[in-house]
Amino acid sequence: MAGPKILLVDDDPAICASLQFTLELQGFEVETFASAEALTAFGGTAEPACLILDFRLPGIDGLSLLEALRRLGVRAPAIVITSNPPRAIRERAAALGTVLVEKPLLGDELISAIRTLVATTPALV
Repeated sequence: MAGPKILLVDDDPAICASLQFTLELQGFEVETFASAEALTAFGGTAEPACLILDFRLPGIDGLSLLEALRRLGVRAPAIVITSNPPRAIRERAAALGTVLVEKPLLGDELISAIRTLVATTPALV
């Protein structure tokens, strides 16, 4: 039986594969996408338990993607991953109510953030 579903958007195939492997070992079901456009074209059938969005994507950035998803009614909690975010990005993430996790993804910070969001978010059904 698959665990909570995570939608992961990152344009780096190595990061996608690594995160997918790690998250699946932790019991999550993971669907990966290489761009914001690929995710929005997906139109999956069920609300995911969590979104993980790279900030630096080709086309629109991860926070703009999250804004677009919110306008479409996607309410899943989100984590934005990036390296060295400037103050403006931190403030924008905070305004959207998203968790910001900095790269490199060391230790279990990302897993802890996912588990906290999944555990504290009411069922989205």
